[in-house]
Amino acid sequence: MLTFMEKSKIPDTTIEALTRNFFKESLDYGFKYEDHLKFVNVLLEYAINTKNTKNNKIENGTYITDSIKISNSKNLGLPIEAERILIRDANRETDLKFIDEWQKDKFGRYFLLSMTNSQDSVVENLINSNYNKFGIITLKDKAPIGVVAFLNIDKVHKKAELRKLIGAPEHRAHGYGKEATRYWIKYGFQKLNLKKIYLNTIDTNIHNIKINEEMGFKVEGILRNEAIVDGVAHDVLRMGLLAEDCL
Repeated sequence: MLTFMEKSKIPDTTIEALTRNFFKESLDYGFKYEDHLKFVNVLLEYAINTKNTKNNKIENGTYITDSIKISNSKNLGLPIEAERILIRDANRETDLKFIDEWQKDKFGRYFLLSMTNSQDSVVENLINSNYNKFGIITLKDKAPIGVVAFLNIDKVHKKAELRKLIGAPEHRAHGYGKEATRYWIKYGFQKLNLKKIYLNTIDTNIHNIKINEEMGFKVEGILRNEAIVDGVAHDVLRMGLLAEDCL
């Protein structure tokens, strides 16, 4: 069993975000008060039985992360050549058609849905704005597969909102998005002189939060019922990464 000497390594804000997400989904499913009590008891039983299994991703009390380090990395400029991909500057004349096409499916439409700092979510206007920076993710053969962006670049407070999308369905779930995000973040800190990069997402499931935490992002809070999608109000999760955390 868990003892009082053991301290959780998961931030309280992360636990709150996950709990709130599950609670809302459980109500939609039909959970009642008694069902929540049963769920908690079953969850505790699973936690006790699996505490020391080999699938626990903890070593010596510290969670394994893939945090980003910029102190020893080269000064990045566009185009960026990563291990498996390239990131080039977006061409306003030729790349708009790709981004529009990538947003048509259920996965791609969330690329801009959780924006909270801009009333204008039209890609054409965003890509033409001097307050935004778009990069196109390509394979080594130059075939476009996705897009990364910094939106609402604040030169006074040196912060921007991160957006990322692997638009081509056949190239999702291969790690391209994570690889592109890591290099795009380095680009933001080094070339754009950002001090903080943040992201907003209406996808508050544990997998999504864990991916962002592995790169160093921390949950900063939940904006309740912030985004309306298909007539339904959704919470927006805010996560942030500081340049000083990557030194």
